[in-house]
Amino acid sequence: MGFLQNFFSGFNKKELMNKFLIVGIGNIGDKYTDTRHNIGFLVIDEIAEVLKSPLSSVKHGHRAEASYKGKKVILLKPSNYVNNSGKSLLYWKNKERIPNKNILVVCDDLNLYFGNIKLKANGTSGGHNGLKDIEEYLKSINYPRLRVGILNSKNFNKTDYVLGEWTDKEKDDLVNIISSSSETVLSFIHNGIDQTMNTHNTKNLIDENI
Repeated sequence: MGFLQNFFSGFNKKELMNKFLIVGIGNIGDKYTDTRHNIGFLVIDEIAEVLKSPLSSVKHGHRAEASYKGKKVILLKPSNYVNNSGKSLLYWKNKERIPNKNILVVCDDLNLYFGNIKLKANGTSGGHNGLKDIEEYLKSINYPRLRVGILNSKNFNKTDYVLGEWTDKEKDDLVNIISSSSETVLSFIHNGIDQTMNTHNTKNLIDENI
């Protein structure tokens, strides 16, 4: 009996380690669709299309399930506002029994210039209220996050800027940024965080004299 317990325990542990929860955060509602704060939603939409797994409405969000390189992938867009993203993430983390290191949160970042992306294994919220809420629900800062830069000006009101719509110039570049962010997420799932940070993190792609 002990052998069987150990066998199935090992199997279940391996199965859980091959499950990933990818959470893109943003604000719900049509009026926020094209705003900078919603870039996390756009990345999730792109990955769902790449993996041919449409999102559907579920408890606390919109969810898709797919397989990628032998890994089970749960895509999630919380059905709430950015500042209240933690409840949905924690619910699906617990339901799917996914360890923190297999969670990846995709969000906008005002500390990075537009066009830059930065994958980190852990860290503080950096002033991002969505990450702050997730941190409070998880009781931990030890979870991976992919920050997608949106800064394209030095003269702005923070709230107005993140809730503002993309400029025409930004829209022209957005397709490539979303694609690059999606590739980073898929690399995280397949290759792990260390290799992905080394190969996909970008820096100073935008003129710092803006």
